[in-house]
Parts: sequence; C-alpha cells; structure tokens
Amino acid sequence: MTVTPETLTHALLDAARAAGADHADAIAITGTALSIDVRAGALEQAERAEGSDMGLRVFVGQRSAIVSASDTRRETMDAMAIRAVAMAREAPEDPHAGIASPDQIATDWNVDALELADPAPEPAPAELEADAREAEAAALNQTGITQVQSASAGYSARQIHIAATNGFSGGYARTSRSTGCVAIAGEGLGMERDYDGDSRTFQSELRAPSELGRVAAERALARLDPRTPKTGAYPVLFDERIAASLIGHLMAAINGSAIARGASWLREAKGEMILPETLSLLEDPFRPRASGSRPFDGEGLPTARRAIVDKGVLTNWTLDLATGRKLGLPSTANGARSVSGGVSPTAWNLALTQGTQSRADLMKEMGSGLLVTSMIGATINPNTGDYSRGAAGHWIENGEIAYPVSGVTIAGNLREMLRSLRPANDARPWLSRVVPSLLVEGLTLAGS
Repeated sequence: MTVTPETLTHALLDAARAAGADHADAIAITGTALSIDVRAGALEQAERAEGSDMGLRVFVGQRSAIVSASDTRRETMDAMAIRAVAMAREAPEDPHAGIASPDQIATDWNVDALELADPAPEPAPAELEADAREAEAAALNQTGITQVQSASAGYSARQIHIAATNGFSGGYARTSRSTGCVAIAGEGLGMERDYDGDSRTFQSELRAPSELGRVAAERALARLDPRTPKTGAYPVLFDERIAASLIGHLMAAINGSAIARGASWLREAKGEMILPETLSLLEDPFRPRASGSRPFDGEGLPTARRAIVDKGVLTNWTLDLATGRKLGLPSTANGARSVSGGVSPTAWNLALTQGTQSRADLMKEMGSGLLVTSMIGATINPNTGDYSRGAAGHWIENGEIAYPVSGVTIAGNLREMLRSLRPANDARPWLSRVVPSLLVEGLTLAGS
C-alpha cells in the first residue's frame, strides 16, 4: 500500500474503531523543508528535513484524548489507537466535545482555485544559498552597515489530509519559499539592527534578494543615534509592518476560547461598534496563494467569507465546534487542527478597510508624534484591554521624520484605540493579514 497522508488518516480511523472508539478524527502531514543561512559570505548552515507526522483524536462518549507520532508503521498506529482509547476512558467528561455531524461537513470544494501549492520544482540548495548571499551582499554594500546578523532562504512543501468517522475526508498541498535579511549598522553600544523579508506561496512572486538586503540596511541605518522624546500624550502612527498587531489583539479578544472563559475585554461587545463606522474587517479563506486560505477547517467544516466587523460593528466571535457549543452558537468554521494539540479557534485571511491617504499624508496631519516601526514585549490586560508595549521608530515633527526613537513605552486602552483608528492605503495585498499603517490619537508615551 502506498503511504500518503490520506491512507494514513484512514488507517488511524480504522485502528481507532478497532480499539473501541465511538468517534475519531485524524490528521496526517508529510513534507519537506530546506533552510540555508549564510554569514560573512560563507555558508553557515544548511538543513533539510523530510518526514511524516500524524495525530489521532478519539472520543469515548463525551470523553476524549489525543495522541501523535511520526512513525507510520501499522503496528504504531494500532498502539496509538489503543493508548488513546485507554486515555479517553480516564479523561473527564466534556459535554461540548465531539466531531461534526455528517450534515455539517464540507462535501464540495475546489482546491485548485486556491493555488495553495506552486507547481514549480523544488529549488536546489545552491539556488537558496545564492539568494541568501545576494541579500547579504546587498546589505553590506550600503555604507554604514558593519555586519549582517543573518541572511537566510528557505522552502517548504507539505501534503495535509484530515479525515473523521463522520465521513469527512479531504486534503491539500502547500508550498512556501522565503528570503530574509537582518542588517546591523554602527558599532559597539551604538549598534542598531533592522530587517526585511518576504515569503510567498509561488516562488516567482518573491521579491528580489538584493531588494530585501538593501531595505534591511536602509532601515538599520535610519535607526542610528536614537533619542528619547519627552513623556506625554501624542498621536501614534503604527507602521504597516506592525499595524497588524492591533488587529491581532482584537482577534485574540473575540476568540471563542477567551469568550467562553469570560476572559476578554470584548466579551459583551457583539453587536456593538468597536471600530469607526468607515472600517470593516473581512475574513476570506478563499484568497488564491494566501497562507491563510483553506477549503475547509480542521474539523471538516466548509469555510466561508464573513465580515467579522461590518461598518464598525462586531458581528460574531471566532469559533470552532467546541467553543460554539459552549456559547450555544454554531461554529464559524475556524477550527485549526494540529497534530498533537487538538483543535482551537483560529482566524484565516483578514483584511481591514484601507484608507485613501498615504502614510506620509497621515504624518503631515499628526504634526508631532511617534511613528512606530518595531515593538518589544507586551502587557495586555485581557479583561480591560489596557495596553502597554515597548516601542521604537521615528519622531515626527511638523509632519516630517525628525530623528530615530528608542527606549519608549506606549500605553492606552485597546477599546478606545480601535475606535479612533485612521488607516493609510499602504497594506501589502499578498499577506494573510492585509492591514495598512494605522494612526491612533492620544496615546501616552513614556519617555524622558
């Protein structure tokens, strides 16, 4: 028998039934990954990994257990099933546990339309090394760059299949190719670093390594000799590179797991205005060549486009089957299945309404304030939304960049911050989180 992710999942289900499971679902992933790192013009590290991973979740009544392995022999799968059923019989009952009913599962999809896998051949290691070398050389070619911390290139290809005893069986392939560079400017205690990188499903769309190296160098150089502005309340412009973190905090607060626990600052906000009326947040799992696309979720439910926030109003939570049952709601088909960790609610591709102004236009309107280009650490109160993060970037004076900034903390309340968002028009459309630069008024900046 040819071993494929599909045959592995069905063999696991057969083993689970034989071991006494009432219901079960299984996931199997086979794949290849290559990574190349260069440093100082020489190959520093080259890795290639090939393998299979599989996970089995069994249900005995309302009790469940999960086991995983990378050994695909039949005797291993039989042992997994026996162990999982024994574990499930000792587990506490969960009234919300269980797989989808047959009438809920996806039965028709078009994987080809999503273009999740590049048909181009796997790149040779020498080709990846050439990309990493080119990125490093482009960064070092910029006057003032003293070293490149890392220049890397990678490629991965995976086959994924999910099957369950309710009759669901489906799979797809994914590929990804990436290049990245971290450049360091200055010397001693005055060193600063920054990065640029790109990752695409289709190799032909990847930005040129020389461009990535050059941009990483320019960003590092722009951070030299930073100052610390005075403490006060200022407008803060989150650069497009890190603006998606604000939407990430929103998505964490409407995650079904947080809502079911009552540990969310948006737990009572469904149906309320949480963004400006001009903004919507859309989820689209059908975007071609996007890393968050998929025809069905990890529980075999058909995915669908939805407006998470519609003209400023929060419409729903992000739910898998279990969290939906806890809240008395249907799943939003956002269950993400891992090999060893079960299912959890996860958002797919997101896009926030873009504005009509450029980042430079918003800088002119803010007058004086902070342009944030990188952040470290995070203190977020999950119940109140109080927000505090370390930040670095550039001080804006009279609408223009005046000097680099580091060593500051910005603070506010996420509920208030989201209601005041003003978007630019600079989001990168190929990312799974399409979020432009975002201007927030009146944040507290702790500086000198």
